[in-house]
Amino acid sequence: MNTEHLIDVLSMNLEPINRRALRTSLAWAVVVGGAAAFCLMLGTVSLRGDLTSGTSLSFVAVKLVFALTVIGGGLAFLSRAVRPGQDAQTSFQLAALPFVIVIVAAVTDRVFGLSTPHVMTMGTHWVLCLYCIPLFAVVPFGLLVWALRLGAPTRLRRTGAMAGLVAGAIGAAAYAFHCPDDSLPFIALWYGASIGFCAAVGAMLGPRLLRW
Repeated sequence: MNTEHLIDVLSMNLEPINRRALRTSLAWAVVVGGAAAFCLMLGTVSLRGDLTSGTSLSFVAVKLVFALTVIGGGLAFLSRAVRPGQDAQTSFQLAALPFVIVIVAAVTDRVFGLSTPHVMTMGTHWVLCLYCIPLFAVVPFGLLVWALRLGAPTRLRRTGAMAGLVAGAIGAAAYAFHCPDDSLPFIALWYGASIGFCAAVGAMLGPRLLRW
């Protein structure tokens, strides 16, 4: 079999990637993964007891906005990375923007002394935060990997890292309904570290799980 014939055989019955189907799969992975993470949160640590408080609700909203913006930026990257030949560099940088914003807000909060240093930087449940967010991210990460394998990503390590980042942000969104530590520095440090850990794990697993 010569080279030209081999190419012809390999190219037979090829179908273009359905962009809409890929985006729908990613969306369902986030929705179902988010529901699973929330149910796991309810079954393990439960809702915080002061959700009716205005201050508590405000900080839950801040945590959710941070997590959701990370998810949005990550999905923008994944929706392009799942198709070969797409330049997702801008989307990759966009996913980092929420971290920059929350760090700037945390530094501003610290400079003006709006909270005591211990509560701001450590809180009282930082170990639980580091444990729960990656735990709640496991199912979303598995679903995202399934959705990504329906496409043809080429930068597997970077795509895996972004899948881990999105999954970690989903876990953070679920944990926000329990987390009793309300300060911008706590969010920047411990939420950021937990999501970053999930991204690092995704980067390690990406080349193996996303290979096609």
